Amino acid sequence: MGWPGRWGTFMALGVALVPSLALAVGKCERVVATGSPDAPPYLWRDPADPRHLIGASADLLAQVAAELGLKVEVLYAGKRSQAMDEVRSGRMDLLVDAPMALDDLDSLDFIHPPLVLNDYLVWTQQGSALVYNTVGDLHGHLGAVSARARLTASFESFAQENLSLAHTENLTQAFQQLMLGQVEYVVAGRYAGLAMAQTLGLGKDLVAHETPLDRPGLYVALSHNSACNDPWLRGQLAKKMTELPASAQAQVIVQRNVERWKAQMQQPPGAPKQ
Repeated sequence: MGWPGRWGTFMALGVALVPSLALAVGKCERVVATGSPDAPPYLWRDPADPRHLIGASADLLAQVAAELGLKVEVLYAGKRSQAMDEVRSGRMDLLVDAPMALDDLDSLDFIHPPLVLNDYLVWTQQGSALVYNTVGDLHGHLGAVSARARLTASFESFAQENLSLAHTENLTQAFQQLMLGQVEYVVAGRYAGLAMAQTLGLGKDLVAHETPLDRPGLYVALSHNSACNDPWLRGQLAKKMTELPASAQAQVIVQRNVERWKAQMQQPPGAPKQ
């Protein structure tokens, strides 16, 4: 083959390689994430390796990252406010469980749709006289909610004006008050409530009413100051977030982490509490 032929072959190969090279340059190879250390079954501190966070959100992010050819680490950065500071500053790339908040749009890019939706349900004692079908049925009744619950800003505003909700230190305390008759209902996440009720031996004593009272989304949010924040990564993450709801695997991952959390809670030395 003469030089013109070899040059044509070289150019053809070059053109074929350009897209993959551009892709490699346009993406970040390693992403460091963090989030709330006390939000099981979605995210909590790993008792076996306290430097890391584990849970359904971490597993879902790891699955998405693997499909994109990225390495991801979900690290413990302190309590939620500290985790937020680490991401805003760019010292960590993304928050894996960010509730949508207008004040954060100046420092974070929220990837739509959310990674997971967290249904908050009304829990009552079995045989309770309280009949719940709509939020109006809760008027005039005293309820409880964990101070660690992450509800939407709109619901919190509504609850403050229309509901009588006592804030407890954690979900365990809220369910205890319910069983003692100190409150008539508890607002708790579907999966966190289920795991806690079963762990406390109250699986047959409590009823979770299926109509969600609130349904906050937990988003992946990229820091404006992250070196990994580029159009390619934002676009690919959004694509994967769109595909997740249609995947039965997401539900399997959440349920697996409910069981994982329950198992850890039955071992007092390393048991996380919500």
